[in-house]
Amino acid sequence: MNWDRIEGNWKQLKGKVKEKWGRLTDDQLDEIAGRRDQLSGKIQESYGIGRDEAERQVKEWENRL
Repeated sequence: MNWDRIEGNWKQLKGKVKEKWGRLTDDQLDEIAGRRDQLSGKIQESYGIGRDEAERQVKEWENRL
């Protein structure tokens, strides 16, 4: 699934994001609003990982959709 579709279906996909990255709060998910860079940044903050690792995880998740 391409990122435009993810962004357009964000409300439906928030549950899948929550399954993958359970430390993200509902408020953070609302703030992210489907923006890839915001998701990556929140993952970095919540999990204490680097940008490259966060991007890798997001890309892997995106490819699984």
